Amino acid sequence: MCAVNADARILAIDQGTTSTRAMVFDAAGQVLVQAQHELPQIYPQDGWVEHNAEEIWRATVEVCATVIEQIGPETVTAMGITNQRETAVIWDRDTGAPIHNAIVWQDRRTASMCRSIRERGLEAEIAARTGLVVDPYFSATKISWLLDNVQGARAAAEAGRLAFGTIDSFLLWRLTGGKVHASDATNAARTQLFDIHAQVWNDSLLEIFQVPRALLPEVHDCAGEFGVCDPALFGRAIPITGIAGDQHAALVGQACLHPGMVKSTYGTGGFSMLNTGGKAVPSDNRLLTTVAYRLNGKTTYALEGSIFVAGAAIQWLRDGLGLIDQSPQSEDHARAVAGTEGVYMVPAFTGLGAPYWDADARGAIVGLSRDTGVSHIVRAALEAVCFQTLDLFQAKAADGVVLDTVRVDGGMAENDWLMQFLADILDLRVERPAMTETTALGVANLAALGAGVFSSLDDVSTRWRSDRDFEPAMAAEDREQLYAGWQKAVERVRG
Repeated sequence: MCAVNADARILAIDQGTTSTRAMVFDAAGQVLVQAQHELPQIYPQDGWVEHNAEEIWRATVEVCATVIEQIGPETVTAMGITNQRETAVIWDRDTGAPIHNAIVWQDRRTASMCRSIRERGLEAEIAARTGLVVDPYFSATKISWLLDNVQGARAAAEAGRLAFGTIDSFLLWRLTGGKVHASDATNAARTQLFDIHAQVWNDSLLEIFQVPRALLPEVHDCAGEFGVCDPALFGRAIPITGIAGDQHAALVGQACLHPGMVKSTYGTGGFSMLNTGGKAVPSDNRLLTTVAYRLNGKTTYALEGSIFVAGAAIQWLRDGLGLIDQSPQSEDHARAVAGTEGVYMVPAFTGLGAPYWDADARGAIVGLSRDTGVSHIVRAALEAVCFQTLDLFQAKAADGVVLDTVRVDGGMAENDWLMQFLADILDLRVERPAMTETTALGVANLAALGAGVFSSLDDVSTRWRSDRDFEPAMAAEDREQLYAGWQKAVERVRG
């Protein structure tokens, strides 16, 4: 590793769907201190999901202040921001106040709008420019909904009085005291307004989605100078030198920096991302072509599949049904039974993501009998994460991608039973890193690069370490039988 400053301390803000965290890393990639604040979820209607952006801001200040107080503001070299992607916030440029709750990436309220766009025959043009399917998942229709449903918003936006951002951009604005309205290429690529080939906001896309250009932030590389914190916040003007959407940050944190390397992250949702290098590879099987990261003006691309519900299913079993008291108990339940006895859970709480992109699908537990117990249902929820991953990998295979290894991360990756079942159902080696907090680590790496602590991405690759590898051990016949049952269950819930 070629560290300019071996004593560097990098603060990573990891603003996720269910919590806001701050972690301070040293130059070797070890966590020195961390703090976390849970984020309440708001469900106004079926399929609608919102966050209070002011609560996100308060939590961000709280967790950052907590870790900075422990190590001292003078020791923090730089900070980076990684965030839940696609979640849309619009705020007043004068007051900084959001005009409405943030509309979360999981939200499906714009399904009819997306259907109308597809019926107008515009999906091919949109996919060619953005690499994305037309779906409520992405930010563009969320922005349009806000402008049309908040009184006076569209006129104010066209007059330049409002600003749009994904969560990174909103936090950057607040951290810099309203001085910087910017984002990075990874978050911009998920709005469905950004041409990933030309690396610019596209006028044709803005017209399709009826989004005024005056709303939009400047788009920068993932590592570099984004601005400095208002010193009134944490006692010092800390440079902000790295930003990336959570899955892109995890790709960097997993050191999947060469074409053909793939990582899968398991948090609230599940996200598999394959590095395709400098080529934006189109998918014939409804995967997403996206920006992996952009450094020094050079774009690296990825193929991605998105699972809307992974850890959220276990959270639902805990908080919604009360079947478990704590999420880690899910592993004990999975080990307590030899199988699910034909029970499948399809956790389509807010529709199905890739490769189905079915906004109208809804969740179900199928195959129940009088012999079904709590452990069968909990195990079925865990297995569903793996079956959904196999759906993504089958799509990758159909696109001509051949894999032998996948690197995993996120909170669910700590479940040994789950990782072994994943290896079995994928028939691939699963590598779990020593540092599973790869999202925060990834943006810390980018911030270190932007601050000059690292000289290149080679400094990232040399720091990656495996904790444990899981080798497939399931018979092919068993794998095929289990997956066939899953596919039947999915067909029963399709919208």
